[in-house]
Amino acid sequence: MSDRDAAQAFVDLADTLIEDFDVVDFLHQVTMRCSQVLDVAAAGVLLTDQRGALRVVAASTKQTRLLELLQLQTNQGPCPECFYTGRPVAVPDLSVAGERWPQFSREARQFGFGSVHALPMRLRSEVIGALNLFSTEVGSLDVGTLRLGQALADVATIGLLQARAAVHRNILAERLQSALNSRVVIEQAKGVVAERRGLDMDQAFTLLRSHARKTNRGLSDLALAIVRGTETL
Repeated sequence: MSDRDAAQAFVDLADTLIEDFDVVDFLHQVTMRCSQVLDVAAAGVLLTDQRGALRVVAASTKQTRLLELLQLQTNQGPCPECFYTGRPVAVPDLSVAGERWPQFSREARQFGFGSVHALPMRLRSEVIGALNLFSTEVGSLDVGTLRLGQALADVATIGLLQARAAVHRNILAERLQSALNSRVVIEQAKGVVAERRGLDMDQAFTLLRSHARKTNRGLSDLALAIVRGTETL
């Protein structure tokens, strides 16, 4: 990780917030940037919906998404604990976390992860989600890396809360809920593209995202058109 890479990550995320932005695409970019500049294997984001329940919004890999979903199903794991306590959670060695989170630790190790860290998406006393960082190596992330990771989580949090400040609170809640719902449509579109092109799900998402940007369309709008069959790539 270089200072230039870190600086570019913040510039890119800030640039996304200049105009009205696609929440799902923005948070996916956060997870990808975390993987790049923090030198972790994968990252994921959980956000609260209108009812205050955690939902998976973005993940840099398919395995990460499955682990995030498992945490929600069991209500156990570093991300839920981080969200409910509002404090970072560090698990330097997943092999000794069996008693704490048996299912999560087992599945995470099967996917090849050795450690995990969760950082709160928080501004002052308000916590809106959590950022999960997965590493294949056993051991704690160094202090500098954790600070940078928290800074990236803070940028994402500020971006979402800034959008809420620009409109009435319940309007942003509807936007976040819409983003959560659109995730289902995006997953369906990924499946369609993957089947038609003979790609895996990650490659299908990359193709969808690239086409949406090239055609200056929202990722959710493109996904819906593909699912409905009114557009093909």
